[in-house]
Amino acid sequence: MEITIGVQNSPREISLESDQTPDEIGAAVAAALSGRPTLELTDVRGRRVIVPVASLGYVEIGSETKGRVGFGNI
Repeated sequence: MEITIGVQNSPREISLESDQTPDEIGAAVAAALSGRPTLELTDVRGRRVIVPVASLGYVEIGSETKGRVGFGNI
């Protein structure tokens, strides 16, 4: 699952791939917006991404990633 997070006052986005389902990611975002101080997500490599809720601009939950075709797959 591809996730893109927009951070306020920053021209760059945070992009990560996650094994979580769209429902799990949506629940994490909703929980963060309802009172938690941070949004915490884990990417496919096990790294944790922590973003302060006060800095969130948007969270885009993309479609599930499919197998890639081409030389980049080698």
